[in-house]
This record gives sequence, C-alpha cells and structure tokens, in this order.
Amino acid sequence: MSASELLSRRDGPVLHLQLNRPDKGNALSAALVAALAEAVEAAAQDESLCLLVLSGAGRHFCTGFDLSRLDQETDDSLLARFTRVELLLQAVHAAPFTTLALAHGRTMGAGADLFAACDERWIVDDASFAFPGAGFGLVLGTARLAGLVGATRAADWIESGRPIDADEALAGRLATRRIDAQAVDGECERLRARVSRLNPLTQRAIHTAIAAGRHPRGAAGDADDLARLVRSAARPGLRERIAAYRAAQSKIEDPLAQHADGEHTQADGGYADGAKCPVRSAEAWSAACMTR
Repeated sequence: MSASELLSRRDGPVLHLQLNRPDKGNALSAALVAALAEAVEAAAQDESLCLLVLSGAGRHFCTGFDLSRLDQETDDSLLARFTRVELLLQAVHAAPFTTLALAHGRTMGAGADLFAACDERWIVDDASFAFPGAGFGLVLGTARLAGLVGATRAADWIESGRPIDADEALAGRLATRRIDAQAVDGECERLRARVSRLNPLTQRAIHTAIAAGRHPRGAAGDADDLARLVRSAARPGLRERIAAYRAAQSKIEDPLAQHADGEHTQADGGYADGAKCPVRSAEAWSAACMTR
C-alpha cells in the first residue's frame, strides 16, 4: 500500500483518518483495510482520544470492497479479506470513543457498512448508499444494519441492493445529520467540545455505558456476525459468484464506463449506483480537511 492511501491527522483529542484512494473511489483494498484496522486498534489504546473522524478524499466517501484485481483472487483470499473487513467494522462499532463518519458522493457496500458502524453519521452535501453484497451471497453487517434502521427497512435495502438517497438515509436513521460542506468544520468543533468536556477516562466510561444500550448484542453478537460472514463467504465458488454479479450489473451499467468525475469504479458497490454527482464543495472540503 502506498503510504498515502490512508491519511492521518491528530488534533488534540481528535484523530482524523481519511481514505485516500480518490482515483479508485476510496475502495477498500486489503492493505487499506489493514491500515485502518491498525489505526483504530492504536486509537483504542490511547486514553486521551475522544473522537475519531472518518472521511474520504475526492468525490466519494467509499465505493466498497476493492474488486479491481478479482482475477488474481481465490476463494480463500477473498474469504480472508472479507473477514478482515468484518473485524474492522466490529472494532469501529465497539470503539471506546465517539466515532464520526462524513459521507459524500457514493457510499456503497463495505463503505456503507463502515459508515453504519459509526456513532455519528453525517451526510456532507449529498450522498447515496447501497448494500449490494447479498447479490453475490455475502452476509456482511446485516445484523448491525437491522439494529440501526429496523428489520423491515434493512431487509428492503439488503435484498433489493437498490440505491438509497440522502433523504431516505436520514428518514431511515442510517444517517444522523445532513450538513453543508461549509458547515463541517464548525459542527465538528461543536462535537469535539462536547465529547472532550469531561475527563477522558470519564468520557470513555460514559461512552461505553451508552454504547451498551445502543449495541445490546455485545461480544456475543459480534461473534454471531463473524460466523455468519464466514459461513457465507466460505461457501465454494465465491469468486465466481462475484464475477457473475459484476457481469449481470454490467448489463445495467457498464462497469468500465467513465463517470463524469473521471473515475473508474471497480468495487462491490460500484454498480448498484444511481448516485447524483456530488457538488464540488464537498470535494473541495475533503481535499482541505487533512491539511489544517
């Protein structure tokens, strides 16, 4: 992985992590997932940290699991990669500090799961979401999503794989807020002031207590989620199922067609799209947020 694929910036009690593969829609490569997991694990050991902010460079937050080299994968390598994604999602979901995801543009597949794993989930200007993994037999993040948005809505979104616009994401509680790009700094500062007002150890204890109510399934639920994911991904023929899914989607939208922003998407969420191109202010914000 290029050292620049994951950007990190520390600002007092706040850690900013930015996915920095804009030419790939910030799709989650194996190395990027490993870097994220390492950063989240290190943050969990830092008792002075109160807030983790996740964002994406360029025009999209995260277009999903990187499938650009599917021909070089095996069923076993894909199983290992999906397992590491689930473990990353669990680490973010159970983090002992407040987590904030800032979504703009396409937020698809594993990228939508990463967004859903956070405590605060803000749409910056505009975003669209989709959960297409069930289309190739994967059970990833399903129970977490159902706990967040309700079983009926989760079933609709997962079984259909359809795009979810910003208004629907807000109404369904997938997103907690929608703000203009120009307001991000001020709103992040207000959140920072809130979560850093107390002694860090007190804040973590309060966060953990509240999280127990938000995530009642706890460690046993995480184990069940991991087991479901492994069983679904370990079924023989995973690579062929993904290839068949991509071929079917290509009949709807050419997977190699160049988007208006000049990017090519080769990710698990890259084809169940329907997203509007986000306004340029969101892209400008994402470019500036790691240089302050």
